[in-house]
Amino acid sequence: MRFGYGTNGFWDHRLDDALAIIADLGYEGVGLTLDHPHLDPFSLDVNARVRKVGRRLDALGLTVVLETGARYLLDPRRKHEPTLVSGSDRDVRVDLLRRAVRIADALGARTVSFWSGVLPADATPEQGWDRLTSGVAKVLETAECFGVDLAFEPEPGMFAERLADALELRRRLGDPERLRVTLDVGHGVCNEPDGPEGAVARAGSLIANVQLDDMRPHVHEHLEFGEGDIDLAGVLGALDRVGYTGLAAVELPRHGHAAPLVAERAKRAIDAAWAQVLRRRKEPV
Repeated sequence: MRFGYGTNGFWDHRLDDALAIIADLGYEGVGLTLDHPHLDPFSLDVNARVRKVGRRLDALGLTVVLETGARYLLDPRRKHEPTLVSGSDRDVRVDLLRRAVRIADALGARTVSFWSGVLPADATPEQGWDRLTSGVAKVLETAECFGVDLAFEPEPGMFAERLADALELRRRLGDPERLRVTLDVGHGVCNEPDGPEGAVARAGSLIANVQLDDMRPHVHEHLEFGEGDIDLAGVLGALDRVGYTGLAAVELPRHGHAAPLVAERAKRAIDAAWAQVLRRRKEPV
């Protein structure tokens, strides 16, 4: 397992500076959110910018996962819209995700993380499933061409909000190999019936991306470690037991006002929790 930090927690920093700080703190990777402050997938010079970011990541020795949860990238007035389950303009979201796949490939990233969006009040659940499966099927075509995994994130409050929904999406699409799971461990505290460790066990080998944060039950608020109910060592141990070897990146998008200090505190907490996991590995069964 490699530990990283999400660039959406560094919006007040230039991307070059954010990457340098993340690397200096000892993180090994980044969850890179495509958005206008750092890497705009719709900018006219996007290809040149991607090459520059790729060189920077290589120089710093950082691995990368592409995140696509930008709030106002597609519509400056409506948060996260349009989505894969919106009443209209869903192909705008599909286009973003296809761009993300191509950018991921150019950066050497093998995973793009995404979610469903909020189903409009006038739509039925079955319409939601039809919209979601149709959109994901289109993105999967591009993902398969480039050999990039799509990691679907269940997001509290969205149409697909629990791990069971992500597994149902896979089932409806025929369990495609390239469609896997992003697991936000805080969501396990917030809204999974068996908690974060149970969600890890259920997802198992399908996990392609992990987001790390603390949370309280029934409250979708990303907190620093120690401010919520998560057992960080327990969750990391669960990931270790299922053989997860990908990136686990801290997800604190609302802490950018103190990003360097928050990232440093998070790294200390992760290091202490991981040391517990390594000690437990050596204990007799």
